[in-house]
Amino acid sequence: MKQKLKALDFSPVLLFLAMIDRWIMLHLNIGGSFFGSTYYNTYTLQAMAWRSGSLHLPYDYPALELAIFKGNYYVSFPPLPSLILFPFTFIFGYQTPDNLLVKIYTVVACFAIYFSLRNAGYKRLSAGLFAYLFCFASSMLPMTLNGAVWYHAQVLAFMMITLSISFLAADKPTPALLFYALSVACRPFDAIYALPIFFTYYMLNRRAHIPLKHTIRRLIPGVGAGLIVALCLAVYNYARFGNPLEFGHNYLPEFSFQGGIQFSLSHVVNNLKTFLFDMPLEKGFNGLQFKQFGYSFLIACPMLLLMLIWAIIDLFKKRMSWEKGMIIFAFFLHLLCLLLHRTFGGYQLGARYTVDLIPYAFLYLLLTPEKKKMHPLEGMLLISGLLFTCWGVMQVHI
Repeated sequence: MKQKLKALDFSPVLLFLAMIDRWIMLHLNIGGSFFGSTYYNTYTLQAMAWRSGSLHLPYDYPALELAIFKGNYYVSFPPLPSLILFPFTFIFGYQTPDNLLVKIYTVVACFAIYFSLRNAGYKRLSAGLFAYLFCFASSMLPMTLNGAVWYHAQVLAFMMITLSISFLAADKPTPALLFYALSVACRPFDAIYALPIFFTYYMLNRRAHIPLKHTIRRLIPGVGAGLIVALCLAVYNYARFGNPLEFGHNYLPEFSFQGGIQFSLSHVVNNLKTFLFDMPLEKGFNGLQFKQFGYSFLIACPMLLLMLIWAIIDLFKKRMSWEKGMIIFAFFLHLLCLLLHRTFGGYQLGARYTVDLIPYAFLYLLLTPEKKKMHPLEGMLLISGLLFTCWGVMQVHI
């Protein structure tokens, strides 16, 4: 009996309790509803509009980022979050539990990381710490407290791409590619994940001496599923804006008639200054305070710094594989695309957009099975990031 109990893995239960404890602690300190809806409920409004047979909202909501096209007000974001919320509207109406849903997405992502690392050979403690800290020791933590439109889409995309990588690691390409496509339906730049996903799958099959024909045959159903998702998105965009690639951001007032430029190389320098070099604290009226419009992503998301350190070590030890090289290439390409954006997330704690990049570190870790466990210095870095982010959340929300 004792041997059977020892063989049981209670880590998922402990992970779940650790997440609940963190959320309760933060909500008790900063307020806000653990379960409820958010004031910035754009996706709920879109789902309710669908129920009435309309692709646009009935009127303007000044607090929300709405696209204005031919006199109508449209949601300016990809539609998957609204599709997720749609069935909930039949129970909760306009009060869909956005705050709870972003927490559920996080739990699913955390478990996906944990079980994938365990299957890759990592020890229980190390797999649990990596999973927990990848989700909480970053700018994603404050997003899990509030299901507002911007955070809802980003946490959902994080879950989708994490599931994609997990199924890829389990040699299940069809669900891997489906979840990849669904992540793009939340965050369009997630399309760049196709580079490491396809390349990693190809290289792993090649090293296993699996014929190319067999590899392609196994990819076809997943590619087909992804193309169906892409087709649905294209039709939806065309029905709203007459352009299969237009989600609506170009019709936001700031970009359509107020003179702002959404994506430009001219934004890169200013964004780099803030999100690569800026420190998180500045002098305020009451002493040091957190910068509320972002700071270096290497501090805000320390697992990305860790990934770059792993890559440098692999280069020096001559164990850098082609797959890892593709991950790093895609990471920098994705980062560049985010830096092209005018606001890089706007008002935020840390560097919200770079949360999209954390799954690259997860995939890199999966391709480093010789680690088996977390190094104490890695733990210190990530735990410091967790404590610092928790402190920042309490400071910024007060």
